[in-house]
Amino acid sequence: MTSDNSDTRAAGDPAAGAGGLSHVRADGSSHMVDVTDKSVTTREATAEATLVTRADVIEKIMTGDLPKGEALSVARVAGIMAAKRTSELVPLCHPLPITKVSVDFAPTGTDAITVTAQVRTTGRTGVEMEALTAASIAAVTLFDMIKAVDHLAVIQQTRVLAKSGGKSGDWSRTPENEETPRP
Repeated sequence: MTSDNSDTRAAGDPAAGAGGLSHVRADGSSHMVDVTDKSVTTREATAEATLVTRADVIEKIMTGDLPKGEALSVARVAGIMAAKRTSELVPLCHPLPITKVSVDFAPTGTDAITVTAQVRTTGRTGVEMEALTAASIAAVTLFDMIKAVDHLAVIQQTRVLAKSGGKSGDWSRTPENEETPRP
């Protein structure tokens, strides 16, 4: 194992690590990708997570009538804080100068609420992890706020919906790519 943090991939080959993963060296060890030479561009990502509970609990969330208080504002602030601290939570994630975080909530049917987080930066790497972290922590905070009235609630469908900017360009989840089989 190499003792330094140098990148052992071939020069000019950003995905030459084990299995084509940019965070893995040819010898299989992990490292933080060097983004020094990447272009500074505006980058944005949107992610969501869904909290499934009972219809009466959704009503309490939306009206702010929970034993712990008004859940949506607490979850929104938690999601924003989480996005800003992503690099402290995800070991190989770069710290980024985040320029925007929004966290929104929408009832989904009668028994669920979807958390949508959007994150933007001007930098050398994307903000997908920050958007996922914001949506996840906002959903976890909602769970914390409702567990006294429904300890059987479930968080599901945590996923990136779209990303833009950077070398790989724009991407968004569509019905067509949603049906793509995974290996």
